[in-house]
Amino acid sequence: RNHLHAAGHICVLKDAFMYESPTEIANLTSTEKFDAALAIHLYKGGRLLQGSRIPFGIIFGGTDVNEDIKCKEKHRVMGAVLGEARFAVAFTVKMKELAAAEWPDARKKIYVQTQGIKTTPSDTFDWYRFLQNTDIPTDKGSLHMFLLICGLRRVKDPLYLVDVFSDWHRKDPSVHLGIIGPAVDPLFTSEVKEKVKRAPGVHLLQEVPQDDLHAAMKRCFAVVNSSISEGMSAAILEAMDLDIPVLARNIPGNAAIIKHKETGLLFSDPQEFVVLSKSLMNNPIMEREIVTRAKAYVKKYHSWESERKAYQNLVLRL
Repeated sequence: RNHLHAAGHICVLKDAFMYESPTEIANLTSTEKFDAALAIHLYKGGRLLQGSRIPFGIIFGGTDVNEDIKCKEKHRVMGAVLGEARFAVAFTVKMKELAAAEWPDARKKIYVQTQGIKTTPSDTFDWYRFLQNTDIPTDKGSLHMFLLICGLRRVKDPLYLVDVFSDWHRKDPSVHLGIIGPAVDPLFTSEVKEKVKRAPGVHLLQEVPQDDLHAAMKRCFAVVNSSISEGMSAAILEAMDLDIPVLARNIPGNAAIIKHKETGLLFSDPQEFVVLSKSLMNNPIMEREIVTRAKAYVKKYHSWESERKAYQNLVLRL
């Protein structure tokens, strides 16, 4: 929205979950007199623009091309939406290729534009109060806080590391894992709460505004991602930008932005996560090198300015 405002457009954000059908969006566009639309996620956002009276573009999310594609009905809807869209944006070449393999006619209209990253850590964030609210001891000297940032839904697999992390915490009380993010799936969220209650060293943290989250990330030892599938994780890129090492599950979306032992660490199972975490804790030189290279990578490939230019040009096609 900021990118489009900067180009002189008026841009209104709406949550796709608030709407049931394309009819509701059609009513909205005619009452509000919108000229064009941009949907995020080919299925969740895109399905609402089917048969739209106004021109629109699509930004792939990740689960649309990675997961929803396996469902016949969603596949059909997404194909129809992509057919009508003026353009589509994929965050990686790999994601573009996946989509183009399913819908070859759309290949020419799919652009690759990585996510631009801009971090804004708050100056007034109180780290100690934040920890006290979660019953994490702040007086024990050394604390190694691992932060898993994700919406609580199955595809993010926040429980993947809980058991091994608890075992590790029993042997080394300085390590703690914090899980933070919105309760996207209420049923699954209660499952997470139950599991975390019985897992020493693992905590479900209160959601905080983004600039506080960025400040919290800066105080952590590492940021963790354990998703089953991922488009392009903004949390990983933000951690890289904030000089925090990243430990991520070895899946295509994560491997597309992390080079193992160069710009971060990739693990294939929970045991390997612990091994890699310990090696990071015991080797500050390796940690510094990883963090330095990761920061340079984000600066080079995830520039906020080039993302701005790309979207401003794409919107002119509408």
